[in-house]
Amino acid sequence: MSKSKNKIAGKAVSYLVLIIGAVVMLVPFIWMVLTSFKTYAEAVKVPVVWLPAVWKFDNYREVLLRLDFLQYYGNTILVTFLVTVIMLFIGSLSAFAFARMEFPFKNFLFYMLLTVFMVPAQMTMIPKYLIISRLHWVDTLWALVVPNVFSVYTMFMLRQFLAALPRELEDAGKIDGCTWFRLYWNIEMPLCKSSIVAITVLNILWCWNDLLWPLIATSSDKMRVLSVAIATLQGQHGTEYHLLMAAGVMATIPMVLMYMIGQKYFMTGIAFAGVKG
Repeated sequence: MSKSKNKIAGKAVSYLVLIIGAVVMLVPFIWMVLTSFKTYAEAVKVPVVWLPAVWKFDNYREVLLRLDFLQYYGNTILVTFLVTVIMLFIGSLSAFAFARMEFPFKNFLFYMLLTVFMVPAQMTMIPKYLIISRLHWVDTLWALVVPNVFSVYTMFMLRQFLAALPRELEDAGKIDGCTWFRLYWNIEMPLCKSSIVAITVLNILWCWNDLLWPLIATSSDKMRVLSVAIATLQGQHGTEYHLLMAAGVMATIPMVLMYMIGQKYFMTGIAFAGVKG
């Protein structure tokens, strides 16, 4: 009886901790949504005003009038789509090579690539900018896409999953006359669906929210992405927080919907990548 009570108490404590953690994580998002309906005075008032006295839906209309949101949405969607697709293709090919093929210095090259994790992204900004400048790619789609399509993280995550797959699948494919690319495309990749979805979600979130590189690589309004456009609402002498929050809500909605749709595969992929390899 005591063991049963201890088990119930343990579960209750676990659920309580999870609920508290969920609330703490949701508070910033709830604050953003509520602030998007406030006046400027309510947004900056101290002590904090949680609920607006009058819900101002006009904040969203004003943001749409100030910013060419449809163009920024289009730029962001295009860049995110191209970066994610190309990154997955290159990363999965690299992962397949490191996990299933044998070639000279394979382990050395793999560990050298992993050292990239130790280099802060900010340290590569200047070299990347010098390269795109010499290629005359500044303020073009090439500058937003090409430097970001190479991801050691994507390669490593998929390699962990592929390395755990049974070699018998590969041997059977070779007996049937499969080439290396057909083994990769028709046999190995379909088995990585959950991991691919998980990595895709993470890469889309990173690319969608990226601010520093688009800010450096572009200068014209026509190439501006959402993150840079929203940052323009922050002034040197003051910030209109109610409009900033409204823009943030509109930019966040696609990511929330995407995560809700792919949540099952995302959690499964993260679990597999963490325990296999």
